[in-house]
Amino acid sequence: MQGPTINSHRPPTSDHVHGDVPLGTAFDFLNTLELDDGALVERLSSLETAATWLARAAVVPDAASITGLARSDADREALLDRLVATRTALRDVAHAVAHERTPERQAIDEVNRALRSRERVELVAADDGVRLGHSHVGDAVDDVLARIAEPIVREIGSGHDDRVRVCANDTCRWIFYDESRSGRRRWCDMATCGNRAKARRHRERQKTADEPGDSRP
Repeated sequence: MQGPTINSHRPPTSDHVHGDVPLGTAFDFLNTLELDDGALVERLSSLETAATWLARAAVVPDAASITGLARSDADREALLDRLVATRTALRDVAHAVAHERTPERQAIDEVNRALRSRERVELVAADDGVRLGHSHVGDAVDDVLARIAEPIVREIGSGHDDRVRVCANDTCRWIFYDESRSGRRRWCDMATCGNRAKARRHRERQKTADEPGDSRP
């Protein structure tokens, strides 16, 4: 695995300026709940940690655009709960799709709730008539969740659901989108999980070859 960034062994993959969220970054967000030494670890442990992750991934311009929404401890807890709830729902949907199962209705409803907060187009009065404007149906957290959910939902809904995968490494189980030409990728990263699996298979074959044959008469 790669070196630690923001309390995770995986850094956000995107250097994209905030706006539309790249698909890889959206999947990275799902994996802020990840396996570490055989146990699930929550990487969004506080609003500050979550905001820092979003800023590093260029989903928001800076962490303050999220943390600045909170005026009290209760606000911070509520904002974090919203981020975690949608992240968890997206994970549940992706897991179900990867295993060809129907997602739980609660997860679908939560993802749909996030999508409804997307930026909307509207007409705005201008000196010479009208112009096209934009407005948000919610606060900055609603906007973040909608922009993260949208690329994942678009891929799933456009017939590419078979490309949503869970890493075959049982100690990883990273959720990823298979962009390979063959569409048969099994590992989140060939340089780490893939090579480890190949090395393990090689050791097992070598061990079998080195074992003495049956010497019974």
